[in-house]
Amino acid sequence: MSIPVSCTCIFALLAMLSCGSTVETAVPERQDITLSVYASGKVVSKNQYEVKPTASGTIQEVYVQEGDLVEPGAVLFSVRNETALLNREIASLTKAFADKKNNLEKIQDLEVRIELAEARLVQDSVMVERQNRLKKQGIGTDLELEQRTLSYEQTKTELAGLRLQKETLRRELAHNETTATKNFEIAAAAAEDLDVKSDIQGKVYALYVERGELVNSQTPVAVLGDEKEFLLELLVDEYDISQVQMGQEVKVSLDSYRGEVFDARISKIHPMMDSGNKSFVVEASFVNQPPTLYPNLSLEANIVIEVKENALLVPSSFVFKNNQVITADGDTIEVQTGIKNYRHTEIIGGIDENAALIKP
Repeated sequence: MSIPVSCTCIFALLAMLSCGSTVETAVPERQDITLSVYASGKVVSKNQYEVKPTASGTIQEVYVQEGDLVEPGAVLFSVRNETALLNREIASLTKAFADKKNNLEKIQDLEVRIELAEARLVQDSVMVERQNRLKKQGIGTDLELEQRTLSYEQTKTELAGLRLQKETLRRELAHNETTATKNFEIAAAAAEDLDVKSDIQGKVYALYVERGELVNSQTPVAVLGDEKEFLLELLVDEYDISQVQMGQEVKVSLDSYRGEVFDARISKIHPMMDSGNKSFVVEASFVNQPPTLYPNLSLEANIVIEVKENALLVPSSFVFKNNQVITADGDTIEVQTGIKNYRHTEIIGGIDENAALIKP
């Protein structure tokens, strides 16, 4: 909701009796007025995030306490996952079985069979030539020549098949070895990735689990964030978001610093609306950060949209139908208005500061 906020204005309110009733009057005065958008929110640490494990398992050890400072890569928890460990062992056995060195006998067996087929092919070739010579000499029959030729062709086909089988086996063994190696690397990485580590240099603000608890990849186990720098996370209503822009000034009140107002500026506008509460998340950065802050401190803020100095103001209750006022003479006058709220309305034209008004 847009809420204009003005400096303290003192309007001359006069009471007079007319027809037995009290009539309020006012005289316009010139003061500064500010148009702002209200937002509630909370304090968050810079780079604050929820830590989640990469795998399911049982918390085996907790290495940090709330309030500890950590470096990037520091181990926060260790998780034990029996399945991951077993998968690594199985992958190791599969890799060893698929190793080429352990499958050389298959290649060697084919090479022996190929050598035998080659020798038989040479022998069959000689027999075909011999049978041809005998036939030319009138010795032997056509059937014997056909048998020798058929035997030669069969051996030739068998040799080609054995050579193709050897090449296919060589490619298959190479593929199996590569696949088994990759599977082992994946299983080993999964088994070694059971340590939950910090992504940032910062502070441990919260621990959600203890040793022995079951966790999975969707379980928040801790909250980490920057030790010193904090941001403001504001919720802006969808009706007001179009007025909010980067760099706008923000006036912030914190429950933990009662009576104080801090300056900030809009640093980020999240473009997706939360359909649940019909609001947008807007981030702001302190101009001068309070000395002591903690995540989730509640706050209220006014995002400054527009400031007008020396504006002509009247009480909003003296304006009716959005642009009409009643003078002390009882005349209804149409006025041009600017910034307005439930307390004050800016008058741009129609009357001046000398006009005496009656409350409708």
